[in-house]
Parts: sequence; C-alpha cells; structure tokens
Amino acid sequence: MAHLYAHESLPPVEGYDLIGDVHGCAITLERLLQKLGYKKVQGVYQHAKRRVIFLGDIVDRGPHIREALLLVHAMVQKGNAHIVLGNHEYNALTYCTKAKNPITNTIEYLRPHNFANTRLIAETLEQYAHYPEEWKEMLKWFRTIPLFMEFGGAQHNNCFRVVHACWDHQVIAQHKAVFGDGHFDENFLHQSIYTHTPESNVIQLLTRGVVFPLPEGVKVVTQDGHVRSTFRTKFWAEKAQTYGDLLFQPDPIPDEIAALPISKDHRANMVRYGLDEPPLFVGHYWLKGQPKPITNNIACLDYSAVKYGRLVAYRMDGEQQLQPKKFVWEYVDP
Repeated sequence: MAHLYAHESLPPVEGYDLIGDVHGCAITLERLLQKLGYKKVQGVYQHAKRRVIFLGDIVDRGPHIREALLLVHAMVQKGNAHIVLGNHEYNALTYCTKAKNPITNTIEYLRPHNFANTRLIAETLEQYAHYPEEWKEMLKWFRTIPLFMEFGGAQHNNCFRVVHACWDHQVIAQHKAVFGDGHFDENFLHQSIYTHTPESNVIQLLTRGVVFPLPEGVKVVTQDGHVRSTFRTKFWAEKAQTYGDLLFQPDPIPDEIAALPISKDHRANMVRYGLDEPPLFVGHYWLKGQPKPITNNIACLDYSAVKYGRLVAYRMDGEQQLQPKKFVWEYVDP
C-alpha cells in the first residue's frame, strides 16, 4: 500500500490505522495507540508494520491539547503517522496570522478576534500560554499539513482516501491542478478568508463539509452552545428527497424544515461520492453510538471524544468494503 508521502528509511507499511478527531484527549489517545499495538520508542509512538493517519482536529476543547499535539507532531515528524488538516487547525492558523486589510490599510488577523472565534480557540491558547515559541512552531507545522491524501493510487484496488469533512471531486481536482497534491501555500491561506474565492470554497468543503442555510430568522443551538443558522449535510445521499434525509449532525433542525423537499438550488450544490468509489475516511461530524461504516465505502471516525464519547480508529488493510469489526475505540473517561 505504498503512497506519495512514504519515508523511505522506514520498514514497509502493511496497514494503516485511521484515528478521528482527538480535540485534546491525549490520555485517551495514548490508550488507543497502545490498544492498536503502538509502543513508545525514544519518546515517540511507533509500530513495526503499521502507520497512523490522523483525520485532523487535534486542537481545541479538550484538557490536554498541548500533549496531544506534541504526541501527534512527533509521530508525523518521525514518519510513524500522517495527518490531514482539520477545520480547527485551519481556524488556529488564521486566528494567529496577521495581514494588511486592503480596504482599511490596517494590520488585522485573518480570522477576526470576535467572541465566538475567541471562545473556540480559548483552551488551546490557554494551554500554550507559557509555551509561545512552541506554539509558533506548531502553527508553522500546520502550514505544511495537506488538506487531503490518497493512498495506493487510483489504479490500485487497495486505494483509499482521507479528508477531514468531505471529498468533492471537482474541488480536489482544481486544487491538485495548482498544487499537485493536498498541500497549500501562504497565498492560498490569505485568499481563503474571503468569501466566494476558490480558496475559501476548498476550505469550506474539505474541512467543514456541505453546509446549507436555514430559512431566514431560524437558528439552532448546538450541543456546545454555538448558535448556528446553517446545518451540515450528507455528501453521499444522492437519493435524498427532504432536508431531513440530508441532515448529518447531532443537533436536529425544526421538524417543519426537515420535512421540506430539497430545493432545486440546493440539489445543484449537493456533493456526490459514489458507492463504487475507493473507501473514504472523514472526521468532523460528532457521531454517537456504536462505530460502524456509514456506507460500504465511507467511514466517519469522529464519535464525540471530547464530549465523553469514544476516540475511534479504523484498521485499514486495503479492503474496498469497509467492515464493522475493524473499528477500534477507547471511551473517554469523564
């Protein structure tokens, strides 16, 4: 199962262990890695025959964000793991990056320091308050993390794909035409904050998924207290007829909206990932219950770890039909 980012000095990879959103649950992550057979060698977790792939969102919310980042960063730097960018790493990058506002000619942060944005990153900044240089190094590293990865190559029957929230073929093809793979540059980062740019579209779809607006004046309060005027949707439900069929988040939308037929405009903006395509792994969506595939070829590995759910992994060995028995998890201890 060779792929583009392999470290040549490491032994051949026999399989991959994909791990969902950690959100600062470092102690649970260590227990999960140990359950998967990884051992610490000179302070870094590794496995003789396998590699980890983290699905992003290591930062924010949890009790041990710095420890989780140090663990993941060390594994990636040593070639024992890979990672794709989550929306929370992107948020941190833009929150901490300054640039000149071309309209006001003043120096501002790419992500405004308003109440909602500050609240989201508060735990991360607090835990790094006494490690400013280390935090700068982590932000520098975030700039190098790809938005998506493909393993095995399209011509191989053991191919699979990894992205934080949604695999949009058109958007990914356009990004690869410019960058060659899932990486991005500083100009991309700066352009991504403006609405209706190709860069903002890439960030929205790949790290946040397909989001539809609620009717004007309708708001939903999420489990963690955020007030939203949008809702997250499935990107594989081609046969969906109503908004309730499309909904993919733990927080419900009003029944009268869920029962409405999908509008022509929204149907045109639906993303479609076919059931005959290579397996796809995502995080992001705060699932609950017993981990299992969403479809035969799609798995979400975010099972609300930081809300005392489960930190979930999938043991991938090249199969094209995902199997419930290959999910492994650790419960988060309250």
